[in-house]
Amino acid sequence: MATDAHLLEQYVMRPRPPLAIRFWQTIASFVRHKPLGAFGAFVVILLIAMALAPGLFTTQDPDVSQSLRDRLLGPSSGHWFGTDQQGRDLYTRIVYGARTSIIIGFGVVSLSALVALALGVTSGYFGGWFDMLVQRLVDIGIALPGLIFIILLVTSLQQVPVLTRIILSVGVLTSLGSSRILRGATISAKQNQYVEAARVLGARDVRIINRHVVPNVLPVLIVSASIQIGGAVLVESSLAFLGYGVQPPTASWGRMLNEAREYMVRAPHMAIFPGLAIFFTVYGFNMLGDALRDVLDPRMRGSR
Repeated sequence: MATDAHLLEQYVMRPRPPLAIRFWQTIASFVRHKPLGAFGAFVVILLIAMALAPGLFTTQDPDVSQSLRDRLLGPSSGHWFGTDQQGRDLYTRIVYGARTSIIIGFGVVSLSALVALALGVTSGYFGGWFDMLVQRLVDIGIALPGLIFIILLVTSLQQVPVLTRIILSVGVLTSLGSSRILRGATISAKQNQYVEAARVLGARDVRIINRHVVPNVLPVLIVSASIQIGGAVLVESSLAFLGYGVQPPTASWGRMLNEAREYMVRAPHMAIFPGLAIFFTVYGFNMLGDALRDVLDPRMRGSR
């Protein structure tokens, strides 16, 4: 018994490692147990770095052609991804195109998260006729043809900048499905005993929602948002491919694919590299979202 007590005392009195060491231990554990999630996190960090500081990755101007004699060149040491129909460096335009995708992706997710949190939490918490009214409105929104609704809104608000139009339309549309998920999480959270205890002690609904309900649904919201970013980037690329996205000369991966249609046989690299950029972006965000779900969801923490 004395030995056990001595060991217990050593364990309790053992100092915790510094914060920096614990941080790197957490990163190492995440990489070891969730390698695909770690790859997704690497892709996301790389994209954010490109969006914030494209000058670190290239020194060329994405909108200025080097020479018309250099148009439609294949990949080489001078142009890693080749050149487009105007002689512009394709690698540089892909780097600068990451800014458009990141702005739209995070803008859509931020708006979607706010709307979904407001609708889902209030609907699930109050219930009754209010819940029925909100859910019927959500049903109507989900039943709308998504791409047609987005194109209609983007083409209608001509006085608003195009990036804002895309963020508004895609954000509102994606928030409806997320609100359903948050509603279910809210209904589950409000049945906990500490919520009932707070209500018995006289706590107001606003305080209960802010202190007890929202913290419980935040992990669900974070996971949903991380996956939606990839979908938002894909929608933006689809709109740009159809001619409803950002206008030239602004670099956009979808518009680069649109411009490559006429040169698929002569210069297939014009479509291959923007397509790969879209693929790895969507894949990276999805893998990171799946890993975050496993880490943040208590029911999934034991899985590997």
